[in-house]
Amino acid sequence: MRTVSRVLWAIAGILLMVCGVVCLSQPMAALGTLSLLLGIAMLFSGVVDILIFAKGRNLMFGSGWFLADGLITVIFSLFLLFNQAFTTLTLPFIFGMWLLVSGISKFVNSFDLRCFGVRGWGWFTALGILLAVMGFCTLLDPVLGAVTLSVLVGVLLIVQGVASILRACFSGRFLR
Repeated sequence: MRTVSRVLWAIAGILLMVCGVVCLSQPMAALGTLSLLLGIAMLFSGVVDILIFAKGRNLMFGSGWFLADGLITVIFSLFLLFNQAFTTLTLPFIFGMWLLVSGISKFVNSFDLRCFGVRGWGWFTALGILLAVMGFCTLLDPVLGAVTLSVLVGVLLIVQGVASILRACFSGRFLR
């Protein structure tokens, strides 16, 4: 279970970070394909969280938060993948909502980890706050968000990738 969890979280983190680097290095091309890239990366990340919940829900502290984050991520990713035309107009809102919800989920989960004495819980608190703040900022000015979205998405995908890789690194501490 530990090895599978670590590998899946690491793969999800690397995929998210690669998508982030692509968005940063090719912002004009990224705007045209952003919803597809984002949808695929989010779908994989959400499915990984759901699979890890299914395999280790009885072995992990705060596993319900992994399931909630995974389900919400899958729902947002399916919306992105199956509504390409509409998504282009609403991408800043969808992305902002995803970051806000995911950040809040990670923030709340960090306190469950703290209660169980898991070392490294502060990293999840900081990442949760960062993701929630960035999601909120994206929702505040969607027009500006649409213009700078590829850069913002690139940076935030890298942050989400780091969060996933941290889960891989600290997954041994989540298990009972």
